[in-house]
Amino acid sequence: MSSRERILGRVRRALADVPPDEDAPVERDYLREHGERTVEETVDLLAENLADYRAVVHRTDSEELPYLIMRLLAQRGPQYVLVPPGLPPEWMSAADPTRVHDRAVSTARELDQVESVVTGCAVAVAETGTIVLDGSPDQGTRRISLIPDHHICVVRVPDQVVASVPLALERLDPARPLTWISGPSATSDIELDRVEGVHGPRTLEVVLVR
Repeated sequence: MSSRERILGRVRRALADVPPDEDAPVERDYLREHGERTVEETVDLLAENLADYRAVVHRTDSEELPYLIMRLLAQRGPQYVLVPPGLPPEWMSAADPTRVHDRAVSTARELDQVESVVTGCAVAVAETGTIVLDGSPDQGTRRISLIPDHHICVVRVPDQVVASVPLALERLDPARPLTWISGPSATSDIELDRVEGVHGPRTLEVVLVR
């Protein structure tokens, strides 16, 4: 008998006298968030934790957003910028680089030639400084946020900002391809030497837009 079979056998024996109740609601009486905050305090906490994870945080309004994106791209100087199919066209209206659209036929090698990507997000979690993408039209497929070296992610404030992970989960569809991003890509070897850009962008810029 394998270890797996032994473990499953123990589980079955432990549950033998428990009647099945598939319709019983799941109790969620755990702590939903840590403390009470105003909307402004929640947004400030998000910005603080994003910066703590080495993301670059910008604040603007919808009118200035196209010009901010233009400046951020100009500072990087990419020849091409990747855009998902549902990205609001006004976001890129002032930018100069050639736009490459997220297509199913694009190969990883082709996408690797693109220096920057601009996306929206599904939700942002203040307590953890996390941006969540769910593959919606303004976010595109998961790979476009992992291959380019520079990611500009736009967060609508305060509509897309929540305090905690439990509050974020209430908004997300678990059947969608969720990508949780806490700062730029980083990993460490056994000596704790930090290396960035191994499995995602080296630079994450988050734009908080009112």
